[in-house]
Amino acid sequence: MELTMNAQDDATPWSVATEDASIQESSEVLEGRGYFSQLGIVRRKPSRPDSPRTLSKSCSDKLALKQCISLLSSPTSLLISPENAYIDTLILPSSQYHQTACTRAFSAEGRMKPVASSMWPGSYTFRPFKIRITNKEFPFSRRSMDLSRAELKGSNISCVSAPRIQEILINGVLQGRKQVDPRGASAVCRKNMWKAVMEVIALLGAPALQRVLSHPKYAALKEDDTLDDRSRVKYAVINQALKGWIRNDGDDFELDGGRLSAFVVAAYDDL
Repeated sequence: MELTMNAQDDATPWSVATEDASIQESSEVLEGRGYFSQLGIVRRKPSRPDSPRTLSKSCSDKLALKQCISLLSSPTSLLISPENAYIDTLILPSSQYHQTACTRAFSAEGRMKPVASSMWPGSYTFRPFKIRITNKEFPFSRRSMDLSRAELKGSNISCVSAPRIQEILINGVLQGRKQVDPRGASAVCRKNMWKAVMEVIALLGAPALQRVLSHPKYAALKEDDTLDDRSRVKYAVINQALKGWIRNDGDDFELDGGRLSAFVVAAYDDL
């Protein structure tokens, strides 16, 4: 937040009227860039005031939570222990590093103090990452380019490169596909990751995991008892450290056309 404040013409924290403060405490609204005087709160993204309001959390809030639940998602945590899946080091450019802000956001001396000594079942614990700074700058950052802010635009193109995957994504969709085309989904989207994990579980034939194959929707999978350890950690961190975190319950989906169910039955019968 200090970086955003310093980028303003006037970096003085905005005062919050009494009525506005009560609204902030009582309503389920995540703030973006506003309310500079409120530091350490959970914020939303996109953060621009003219962007649609969402329940998507800021990157710093998500990173803070990952220090407790690891980098694993709900589906992948069914197969992999979180014990060795934590971030070790976060590297920031020196121009974007603010020690006070980082301490407040991520450390045991900041807002994570209530869970700093916590250890939960399932190999979960608070494992703060180290923060290292570098003087190297991204060649196309606004600090490297001799351009005004008005001339700078973020790229909507990204790529996925792995031994068996090569993808170009435009606005999160495979190049050449339309936004509404299911075939435009990336191999690393949540639906395809869920499908891949379910296929592995079917091949493993582990009795303890067979129940999760029956869930028709992603939200039902996340509520399965098998994920109780992870859910407890997330609940504890949100209620004790990352207060103001609003759960995003409206984002649910199912696997397409029963293709996974057919695969699961065939794979399980062959074991």
